[in-house]
Amino acid sequence: MGSFKINGGKELSGTVQPQGAKNEALQIICATLLTKDKITIQNIPIISDVICLIELLKGLGVTIEKIKRNTYTFEANNIDLNYLQDSNFRKNSQKIRGSVMILGPLIARFGFARLYPPGGDKIGRRRLDTHLIGLTHLGAKFKLINNKYYKVEGAKLKGKYILLDEASVTGTANIIMAAVLAYGETIIYNAACEPYIQQLCKMLNLMGASIKGVGSNLLTIKGVRKLKGCKHRILPDMVEIGSWIGLAAMTQSKIRIKNVSIKNLGTTLNVFKKMGINLKVEKDDIIVKKQKKYNIDTFINGSILTISDAPWPGFTPDLLSIIIVTATQANGSILVHQKMFESRLFFVDKLIEMGAKIILCDPHRATITGINRQYSLKATTMTSPDIRAGIALLIAALSAKGTSVIHNIEQIDRGYEKIDERLKQLGASIVRTE
Repeated sequence: MGSFKINGGKELSGTVQPQGAKNEALQIICATLLTKDKITIQNIPIISDVICLIELLKGLGVTIEKIKRNTYTFEANNIDLNYLQDSNFRKNSQKIRGSVMILGPLIARFGFARLYPPGGDKIGRRRLDTHLIGLTHLGAKFKLINNKYYKVEGAKLKGKYILLDEASVTGTANIIMAAVLAYGETIIYNAACEPYIQQLCKMLNLMGASIKGVGSNLLTIKGVRKLKGCKHRILPDMVEIGSWIGLAAMTQSKIRIKNVSIKNLGTTLNVFKKMGINLKVEKDDIIVKKQKKYNIDTFINGSILTISDAPWPGFTPDLLSIIIVTATQANGSILVHQKMFESRLFFVDKLIEMGAKIILCDPHRATITGINRQYSLKATTMTSPDIRAGIALLIAALSAKGTSVIHNIEQIDRGYEKIDERLKQLGASIVRTE
């Protein structure tokens, strides 16, 4: 288990280029299974979750070539479905949550798949109902074998009206990928409409699919017989962009974040501005200005500012941990309401140990009273529980005076490419140890 040793309390400065979006990359890579033609994908983040998915596709017989840094080609013209019975398939598919999204493409193109309980962050219940019910509506049949895995068959998928009971991003992606090769018309209502779903739809349309309503929660998909190859570029990762903003604020640093795709950030910048963070947009760059103090807004009636997650275009739940750690040094108070996962706020005990003033009201809500730079957070030793909590703890350690140690950094590596090297380029004192 790897660790980071951080000598915090240092001002940082410089320019960063955000990596490709993790959540988009996992969908797009799975979609390459829908055609035998070659697909070129640019701006792939080289993080452990993506590497694991690439290894899974290689096992299935996909030919994958690295063209240049962060650009790969995928050619799924010789798929070996026997790999689904291999122990390596079980091992790799259970490592990451994104593995569930090979279901739609495999059923649509080959009429067969196998599903093991996927891995990912331990942040509470993460049900698969949306995936299974949606694919069942299209004609897939799931059979639980020995209480260990699902055998999935669906030789002739047919389009249907599907009303999702939750706007699941990965569930929507799975259903879309199955529907593009199904017979007839599929209508998905209450579909997730995040930029990464929009990107998936745009790529599939380039491949010859017929998807209308992209960007809305009502998608109409007319099935086609086959898809062709294309080129696609992954968006910058909005969660990483938000992480750099929070880092700059906590360390009183000036940082330029380049080529962020402003139009695809939704409410992200507005939320940080409500936190009092001084941001400047220059073309497609964000400049986080150096500021000693920042004041949290209140609502118009003077009540405490509440920030909560919501389906797009609402605020992404993946950034709530960054909001929490950033609020610890602000002037003012904030209520964070994390609606989706009941275990995602439990990391705040480490921030409290570092000197933050946080009350965990219940598993979904926390009140943070900013200490307004009256003192710095205290260095400590901690363990990263998941990707987003891990980066929040790293930001806290970089702002704290003294030496902190973070264990289980494999969780951070799952979502952030070479984060220690990029931090060093900004002037951070951070060492990776095994």
